[in-house]
Amino acid sequence: MQKIGEDSINDIDGVSLIKIHQVLTQGKGNLQFFEGMRDIPFEIKRIYYISNVKAGIWRGAHAHKTLKQLLFCPYGKIVVNLNNIAKEISITLDSPDKGILIEKPLWRDMFWKIDNSILCVAASDYYFVEDYIREYSIFKQYIEQLQSQ
Repeated sequence: MQKIGEDSINDIDGVSLIKIHQVLTQGKGNLQFFEGMRDIPFEIKRIYYISNVKAGIWRGAHAHKTLKQLLFCPYGKIVVNLNNIAKEISITLDSPDKGILIEKPLWRDMFWKIDNSILCVAASDYYFVEDYIREYSIFKQYIEQLQSQ
């Protein structure tokens, strides 16, 4: 899968902005696709989506210890803020052929810019509550511990 650039995205290890494959069909819409272990570097074990969210709503406010994810927005506009303690970046998902590949622990917040925008996620593992970090102070300690190893 082709990585596409936003200068600031290169400042945080473990995150890439990628171009999702797109097949254009004359007058019949477009088809976008990606494949686990081919286009993204993990087997997809879970897919979920967040819908029916009004503009102006914040979601997220967590990190994952080991989970890898591909985030994409097939409809609407969502701003994703990613933070590794040393640096924070914002990426706007506003096209069905743009995705954010997250491969390391990063704090994330998502902001809905348009009513009913849809955030889809392909995840490397099943849901485990133990993988979530829901307090920023604990996330900071976790990252500092990883960096000292």
